[in-house]
Amino acid sequence: MRVLMFGWEFPPHISGGLGTACYGLTRGMASVPGMEILFVVPKAYGDEDQSRIRLLGAGDVTLDIRKAREHKFLKDLSYIQINSNLVPYTSPEEYEELVNLAENEGKRLVETTMGGKLNFTGTYGRNLYEEIANYAVVAGEIALKEEFDIIHAHDWLTYPAGIAAKRASGKSLVIHVHATDFDRSGGKVNPTVFEIEKMGMHLADKIITVSNLTRNTVIDKYGIHPDKVVTVYNAVDPLPDDEKLQLKRGINDKVVTFLGRITLQKGPEYFVQAAYKVLRKMDNVRFVMAGSGELLEKMIHWTAALGISDRFHYTGFLKGDDVFRMFSISDVYVMPSVSEPFGISPLEAMQSNVPSIISHQSGVAEILKYAFKVDFWDVDALADAIYGLLNYPSLSEMFRKHGVEEVQNMKWENSGKKVHAIYKEFVQ
Repeated sequence: MRVLMFGWEFPPHISGGLGTACYGLTRGMASVPGMEILFVVPKAYGDEDQSRIRLLGAGDVTLDIRKAREHKFLKDLSYIQINSNLVPYTSPEEYEELVNLAENEGKRLVETTMGGKLNFTGTYGRNLYEEIANYAVVAGEIALKEEFDIIHAHDWLTYPAGIAAKRASGKSLVIHVHATDFDRSGGKVNPTVFEIEKMGMHLADKIITVSNLTRNTVIDKYGIHPDKVVTVYNAVDPLPDDEKLQLKRGINDKVVTFLGRITLQKGPEYFVQAAYKVLRKMDNVRFVMAGSGELLEKMIHWTAALGISDRFHYTGFLKGDDVFRMFSISDVYVMPSVSEPFGISPLEAMQSNVPSIISHQSGVAEILKYAFKVDFWDVDALADAIYGLLNYPSLSEMFRKHGVEEVQNMKWENSGKKVHAIYKEFVQ
């Protein structure tokens, strides 16, 4: 079976969990006999792992825009010209103008280079919506040239590309919902992102969600029939067996770690509040906030105002081996997300022998038994859980031991087989 898959990032060039999940899933799917995956990204750098997939950068595809306009795969696809910086997990705060490609024949909305190729930055900057539209144009071109059996598009950034490929080829489209704008924005949904998501969901033949929490959002908020939506949980890659991932702790204090984007969705303010409460009861503990995001500066000022800056450390964005190095010196991991479609980082922490505290408002809470679970807003419960794991060795050891065993059974191969079974509904 040949799969034409669209993503927006692929390791090692990632900015969060989306690229990690795509990598894990494709590796898991590759274990299915006869499975071939052509994974398309806006920009390929050349250092991606292609041992189990074929990677193609949209910017490397020669495009005949005149030929593209003759086909109907551009119908109704649109983009927004914006003046604000964007990242794939937070919805844009500003937008100016909705431009429909089908209604602007006199404008050169898609401008190719001398070689007939489009330029893609491979980032999430001010031209993101233009790149989404251009990506869809290239997707249609790829669909006309390549041989494949089914289309798979990851998250809202690639839904227009998936739709274009479906219209160009007539093949079935599966979309993978890793998050919705209701998760990213805290309920303040950007209408344009919502429309892109809704269009993708309604035009897809099948929808995969990463948790039942997300499945319910898709059904309730986007008006999708339940029969069309199926949950396939994420998993975790085996822990690298490498002494280089082990750091020596230069202090005797305990270490409590928050690792994720420092945004509204991830609940960093609840981590700070809980830290303040714990530090009023014990002083041999340090708190680490690993990540980047629009709330970083606010968190720095807040910890200073609370008088706990000497007990707080900010590392910036971590990825790859640095994540496991951080876990190697951590005693507790905390994910107090306000709305988390899944959450792979607790699995990485638990397999690293670090007991984890997660919010009930996370998809991963549906499948984890040996993790402390609290409501994100219950700072007292969060502080109590942190204090308990730090001060009661038998409690911490119980969560460590059973947590590792639990996570070992969560394999990408199992997720890949479930996705393959979904494909078989449309490919004979």
